[in-house]
Amino acid sequence: MNKYLDLSPEVASALAEGKPIVALESTIISHGMPYPQNVETALRVEQTIRDNGAVPATIAVIGGRLKAGLTPDEIEYLGKKGREVIKASRRDLPVLVARGEDGATTVTTTMIIAHMAGIKVFATGGIGGVHRGAETSMDISADLEELAQTPVMVICAGAKSILDLGLTLEYLETKGVPVIGFGTEELPAFYTRRSGFRVDYRIDTPEELAAAFSAKTEMGLKGGMLVTNPIPEEYSMDPDVINAAIDQAVAECNAKGIKGKETTPFLLARIKDITGGDSLASNIQLVLNNARLAAKTAACLK
Repeated sequence: MNKYLDLSPEVASALAEGKPIVALESTIISHGMPYPQNVETALRVEQTIRDNGAVPATIAVIGGRLKAGLTPDEIEYLGKKGREVIKASRRDLPVLVARGEDGATTVTTTMIIAHMAGIKVFATGGIGGVHRGAETSMDISADLEELAQTPVMVICAGAKSILDLGLTLEYLETKGVPVIGFGTEELPAFYTRRSGFRVDYRIDTPEELAAAFSAKTEMGLKGGMLVTNPIPEEYSMDPDVINAAIDQAVAECNAKGIKGKETTPFLLARIKDITGGDSLASNIQLVLNNARLAAKTAACLK
């Protein structure tokens, strides 16, 4: 076991007994939602995973320790501290650990720490990707590189619709990352079920997802697998409404000169305000939906 990694008693016991485990990120707690909804949602997602037969492992960096499995008090701590917590990508881990600081894990760092702990399945909201205008800004999420090298299955509601979805898919293809649509042949776009872009393969059952991931790892192919799970129909937003809100938020972001890892939190917060909170309600429901699928899939892995 990595000397910088701490497992919660629940996660350690589950690993020892071969029980299914689902990793969860912590950026959604500190940067994705306001307090107290962030804490309430994190605890609700954990309970959803338990209700579907798996053990949740919320991941973060606290006091310089890599944590796989948080206590309710630790989740509350991250939720209250909010954006004071560093949004930690791969490049941040060495310094945070050396300094004994806190970090909220992105998709990238959650994959890294999950893999260290031996956890194979990770549920999140949406992945990062190639940002609009990346042909000049070179703003490409580290999530895509991590998917190319770290063997964890990531279950999400597609790439965030603030991104250039076509270029994101092209990048993943170049890196050899399978993009699976769960019950769909079309890439879901986070708040909406449709994007106009096709995924690589459609898979309809957790059992087949588990079989495909097992085959990938047993063949020694590096990297992860991206499973895109559409938001439930009843919570899907009107594409015209959400796209107009995204366009307005992107324009404001550019006008303010916001760049790098501050971009996504700014855009998500502005989209929430522009839509009167509807986007936040959809965000919560799609995360719960992904947690259910992740738990069922983890239970099918051998």
